[in-house]
Parts: sequence; C-alpha cells; structure tokens
Amino acid sequence: MIELNQEIEKHINKLVTPLKDPQEVYEVLKVKLTKKELKLLTAWAREQDAQTIQTQLNLDEERYGELSTKLIKKLNQEKLKHLISL
Repeated sequence: MIELNQEIEKHINKLVTPLKDPQEVYEVLKVKLTKKELKLLTAWAREQDAQTIQTQLNLDEERYGELSTKLIKKLNQEKLKHLISL
C-alpha cells in the first residue's frame, strides 16, 4: 500500500500536505476512480511494464494512453487531492 502513495505522489503536480494513511487513500480512490483506473494505478505502483498492464486490463495502446492521461488528470484535481491529503 505504501507503494501506492509513492506512485500517487509521482503524478501529482503540486501536493501541499502529505497523503493520508495508505489504506485511507485506497478507500477514497475506490470511490473516486473507475475500476480500470484503480487497477492501472496499482499496477504502476507494482512497477509493471506497460505491455503487461495492457494485457491484464485488455487495453490497446491508444486506450492505455487515454486511460493514463485521464487518471493523472483526476489525481491532480484539487477536490481529490483534498480528500487524500491530511
């Protein structure tokens, strides 16, 4: 779970306060992200390569790129940052 917080911190442009406990962050993300977005984020946290992730999530390269962009945009929304930060 700590890896998930580290992965989130990589993708957030400006994080003023530290993230909450990893379990609390995960619970918020379960509600705010789609299942595929959450699976993508956890796969990144486990440092899986893009090809493996695409296969696991049944995504072509274009859809993988779109999903990645959408996920990063969501992580950078002020409302979501507020929910996962202390």
